[in-house]
Amino acid sequence: MKTSERLDEALSKLYTAFHNKTLNPECCNHCAVGNICNNTDSWKHLSDDHGSLQLNYVGLVHENLGRKFHGYTPSELLKIEAEFLKGCGYILPLNHRNAKPKNPTSKETLFNGLCAAVGFLCSLDRVQNVMDYYPLFQKETEVPILEIAQ
Repeated sequence: MKTSERLDEALSKLYTAFHNKTLNPECCNHCAVGNICNNTDSWKHLSDDHGSLQLNYVGLVHENLGRKFHGYTPSELLKIEAEFLKGCGYILPLNHRNAKPKNPTSKETLFNGLCAAVGFLCSLDRVQNVMDYYPLFQKETEVPILEIAQ
């Protein structure tokens, strides 16, 4: 499967962070987008709330100028982060009133968030989800189960 350079880099950074235990949904430097942006929190200035899809003035200026950060537009970065947080079990935007997972840094919580973020990243590049294992399970006819179920 052919993937874009931005997708390859984002996946590498996310997998590395997950396996090195440096993925943290409540830290702007170590969340999904924080890792994609080389562990910086500069992306958080694109919106007023962590987990919001609403670009603020700064985000709108960058978006309207066509700027990209690590290959992604400001609105794409906010959507990636929102998918990651929802996958972890957060109600968005992140604040003290909205629900959050009991253990936000547990392997299971982070894996669920990682799967959601990776799925969204793949959809942005219009490639099959690299986390989708169903095509690996084939019948004797060598027809993937996905094709049979459709």
